[in-house]
Amino acid sequence: MRDKIKTVEELQSLLAILRAAGKKIVFTNGCFDLIHTGHTRYLAQARTFGDILVVAVNSDSSVRTIKDTKRPITPQAERTETLAALEAVDYVVIFGEADPGRIIAALQPDVLVKGGDWPVEKIIGRDIVEARGGKVINVPYIEGSSTTGIIERIVKKYSGQ
Repeated sequence: MRDKIKTVEELQSLLAILRAAGKKIVFTNGCFDLIHTGHTRYLAQARTFGDILVVAVNSDSSVRTIKDTKRPITPQAERTETLAALEAVDYVVIFGEADPGRIIAALQPDVLVKGGDWPVEKIIGRDIVEARGGKVINVPYIEGSSTTGIIERIVKKYSGQ
């Protein structure tokens, strides 16, 4: 499963070969801290939009920038390995920026997928994918499935409240 974890450069070469073979590349991204059912359902659905699913994961420093200095709970090496173990996921790559614009531009996916909590017009990389004739899709958000909610339940349960 660790062989599914690639650098951007490795993926660029690999995806060029797969695209030349007629494969449709699907891309999604996120922090994926404390991977839960919402994540696994989302990734399984994203995979249905093409042949190859690439998941870009925010680095630890990126997560701290966009979430909180106490996050991530799970280090990037563990998050990427867990994602790579999922059947729906073909490749995993880490990115260090606060948003995935640069990595989307580098990988040029055919389909860009985000959760329903992101309106299509605000999805970063939309312009890049649509300029190539690709699709941008948001899948329904799964209520009650969030890392923040899990953290809050743990804190409440174990803080004696």
